[in-house]
Amino acid sequence: MNATHADVSSSGHANKRSRIGIDLGGTKIAGVRLGADDEVLAESRMPTPRDDYAGTLSAIAGIVERLDSQSEKPSTVGIAMPGSIAPGSGCVQNANSTWLNGHRFQADAASALERPVRCANDANCFVLSETLDGSAAGANSAFGVIVGTGCGGGLVVGGQLVNGARNIGGEWGHNPLPPSDHGSALRHTARRCWCGRLDCIETWVSGPGMANDHCSVTGETLTSEAIAKRAEQGDEGARQTLARHAARLAHGLAGIVNIIDPDVIVLGGGLSKLHHLYTTLPKLMRPQIFADDPHIDIRPPRWGDASGVRGAARLWDMP
Repeated sequence: MNATHADVSSSGHANKRSRIGIDLGGTKIAGVRLGADDEVLAESRMPTPRDDYAGTLSAIAGIVERLDSQSEKPSTVGIAMPGSIAPGSGCVQNANSTWLNGHRFQADAASALERPVRCANDANCFVLSETLDGSAAGANSAFGVIVGTGCGGGLVVGGQLVNGARNIGGEWGHNPLPPSDHGSALRHTARRCWCGRLDCIETWVSGPGMANDHCSVTGETLTSEAIAKRAEQGDEGARQTLARHAARLAHGLAGIVNIIDPDVIVLGGGLSKLHHLYTTLPKLMRPQIFADDPHIDIRPPRWGDASGVRGAARLWDMP
């Protein structure tokens, strides 16, 4: 394997029943082994072999082997992945890591690891983790939102993931951004999403979506992180970009609240670190919520970037 990986750290609980979680991202693969009390026994990560399906399977197998090296018996393995497994064909659908689409990934991973594997959408794993012992612990229903390189969602009700008949439960980011009450105020020109559709919410509220919007208005090519930093320094153009982004995100999330009415919304992904969202979004959403009490509880994640991999490991805790 040409790619390097981080050192694996381990505690002394190898004799306990352990579960491995893999978070398969577009740029990196992270792995963790959890003990019986959900303590971290070992961790490992490496760059994702982009556009290389066989290489991706090999990389996952290598991480699992390293994580399991001090375990008396093979751990269970859960994988958080982009897209989902289509129930009919068993093939990957809707992954923005497009080299996975059309392959029988769960079956192939199980073959490569020589053990059963459970797979779920990365946003589903995120919200599962945050509901079990994260910022949404104790809530009967929680909607998890990933706003980073892409935009996705997942739903937990009564402690169980809601996957749906087509295994696309929570795929909020590929609905079109609703028009605002002021005509086209939220959309300047139509955007083509990687999935082929026009004006998916992802194209407007993800990190690249924010960057594209800033460039189209100001002519500056900046990352979402740089835009946020500029806004903190008082740059008016950056502030307006953040304001447009929050309005679009609020508009999309209000529709989710009116349909599934979750107790809690948890934000994840890189843009969840924008602290203004937790005060701004509820105010912007309030006029659009069809209820006498339009208060919306929006929380940051407890586990941050580790939520996906922790949720993947705990897929084996589910019935």
